[in-house]
Amino acid sequence: MTLLAVERIKLFSTRSPWWCMLLALGLTVGITAIIAGNWNEGPMPVLGAVFAHTFGLYVVMVMAALAVTTEYRFGTIKATFQAVPDRISPMVAKAAVVTALAVLVGLAAGFGSWGLSWLLAGDTSQLALESANDWRHVAGVGLVYGAGALLALGVGALVRQTAGAVSIILVFALVLESVVGLIPNIGDDIQKWMPFTVASKFIMGDPDQGGMPADAGPPTVGALSPWGSFGYFVAIAVAMFVISLVVVKRRDA
Repeated sequence: MTLLAVERIKLFSTRSPWWCMLLALGLTVGITAIIAGNWNEGPMPVLGAVFAHTFGLYVVMVMAALAVTTEYRFGTIKATFQAVPDRISPMVAKAAVVTALAVLVGLAAGFGSWGLSWLLAGDTSQLALESANDWRHVAGVGLVYGAGALLALGVGALVRQTAGAVSIILVFALVLESVVGLIPNIGDDIQKWMPFTVASKFIMGDPDQGGMPADAGPPTVGALSPWGSFGYFVAIAVAMFVISLVVVKRRDA
């Protein structure tokens, strides 16, 4: 519990987490407000209310990366490792605090976007949360944000530099996953297994199985169910974090 308290104090003693949380919520809810206010295609579905979740996800991942790279930048990580020589415990505590915060931000973004859509959309007959899938679409935002934060924390611990970690996260998510689809013959097959594409399927659903309409939404990801897609994304995040723990344990602070 002491390590959790220490990591919480370190995280909230800087301004970057506060700005990142505000930006994540502002982007997600703000873009949703624009979509809901201009929705003229009949009843607005629950999926339309969470369509902008990826914007907040990227900001939350930047926040998670900063949680560890700023410690290396200012040297506070050395004092932490001197106090707790095994190094694994403080990193796990940091992951627990950052992931929990990311989940809360994701839940606020998901339900905030849904609630605002209810207020602004002209026809809300399809916005009611009446099924498990409806709840997954909205509450699932928090789960994806948590897994994404863990993934970004692992990247930050491996790279240790803010610019490098943030660049890797954003370039991979925003550029590489799209560009890989342009590779002849195998590009589409590779793209279907890219982590952020799979994570989006968990929230948005499979267009071939009652998710978004056939002409929208992410591509089908093999035979993975929505929850299987989430498990796949979590497995990648955990693997990245475990690799970072091994590296942090072996190299100099």
